[in-house]
Amino acid sequence: MAETLQGSPTPDHMKNVDDLNDDDFSEAEHTVLERTVWRKLDRWVLPICTIFYLLSFLDRSNIANARVAGMQTELKMSNYQYSVALTVTYVPYIAAEFPSNLLLKYIGPDLMLPTMVTLWGLVATLQGVVTTYSGLLACRFFLGLLEGGLFPGLVLYLSFFYPRDRLQIRVATFFAAASLSGAFSGLLAAGIMEMNGAAGKPGWAWIFILEGIFTFIFGSIAFFVLPRSPERARFFSPAERSYVVLKLKQGGAVARNEENDHFSWLEILKACKSPQVLLLAPALFFNGSTLFGLAYFEPTIVAGLGYAGNRAQLMTVPPFAAAFACAMISAFVSDRYRCRGLTSIFFSMLSLIGFSMFYGSDSIHIRYGSLFFSVTGAYCTAPALSTWIANNSAPHVRRATAVAIAFIMSNSGGILATWLLGSLSPAPNYTKATLTFVIMSILMMVFPALNLAYLWRQNRLKAEKKQTMGKEEESTGLGDRSVWFEYSL
Repeated sequence: MAETLQGSPTPDHMKNVDDLNDDDFSEAEHTVLERTVWRKLDRWVLPICTIFYLLSFLDRSNIANARVAGMQTELKMSNYQYSVALTVTYVPYIAAEFPSNLLLKYIGPDLMLPTMVTLWGLVATLQGVVTTYSGLLACRFFLGLLEGGLFPGLVLYLSFFYPRDRLQIRVATFFAAASLSGAFSGLLAAGIMEMNGAAGKPGWAWIFILEGIFTFIFGSIAFFVLPRSPERARFFSPAERSYVVLKLKQGGAVARNEENDHFSWLEILKACKSPQVLLLAPALFFNGSTLFGLAYFEPTIVAGLGYAGNRAQLMTVPPFAAAFACAMISAFVSDRYRCRGLTSIFFSMLSLIGFSMFYGSDSIHIRYGSLFFSVTGAYCTAPALSTWIANNSAPHVRRATAVAIAFIMSNSGGILATWLLGSLSPAPNYTKATLTFVIMSILMMVFPALNLAYLWRQNRLKAEKKQTMGKEEESTGLGDRSVWFEYSL
């Protein structure tokens, strides 16, 4: 039985959350609550999630800045060994995503997420004290293991608080932190390099140490401020709690009957067999390849264009800054007009333009300009695909599985990108890698288009079926397969 909420808006008697409906709130209350509850969540929950992901991407990808700053030379690493170090991060990262997502609700995100952040902050700091390649490999393994569940966990966590039609702008907000981290990473690296030689440590070591310490401190603070769920959020009044839960249930973001929302291997199997998951999985793999390839190698690509030292670090910033701005604008449009599929296709087209420019020209200026297209395309496609797959999976276990599959595919693409750019495709032209990314960008348009056609047809069939049956005639536990669940396009 679902939990009875204290302080329900009906003063005469307590109501179960399953019995709440719009009539329990006056028109004036609707207006006030609609304006205040999401603003409160944006003030208390979203910034923490955004900083979590910014730190995650920063601590995982700042190895690229450390490489440009001299780490590879000092640790006597070959390009092959650098690729191995990145791969060692991905293997436990991918392995942790699925079990972490399933455990999130039952352990509690208010405990699990800050614990992950705090522990990987320690590991990230230790990268700055390693003196051997093997020591770096050990740090990268545990960094991947502790970070693995964060991104799918954050998407799932936000789906506990926001209705489906309000989710992408929030997912894009914290995912845009990835592009922001790319910009910050270059700026921070340029500043931290001024500490080269302090306490006998090189500048690249201080990049790891200072950024890792900040992550540890922020993760420790988050234990005291991150809410577990809308029902337990201290910043909500009783009426606000009721209103948020009502909107989540009306939009299909959470199950109407929590008895049908417990762990089930059958729900995991249903998620794995869902056409909307299977159609987006390849697109997420291709997007992961382009995105992580740019995240780990953009500083090296920029350096290969003729920039050096701090100027190379600073020149990595503008493409990521442009991607951040576009991600926020596109997410607002996607939420406002409910066009996840078209958003994915449009930005995949930008990726295609960017990689085609890089492949087809030897001009330094054109190649640098191409990064604005490819980085923006990759970093704006990702939140649209991630939100889309979360929107169209219910109940909780099915959604948790679908989101985990999405990020397993995305990070598996990252492994491919690591070897394409690290060993198999020599700098500065990266010919094989760029041509591969051109093909992937085309396929990133094809699969979302197929998914869009499938979901549109399913919605049409559901609409026809609703005309001939009532809700009481439908069996429980159908989740997103229910006639009353409208797929997000």
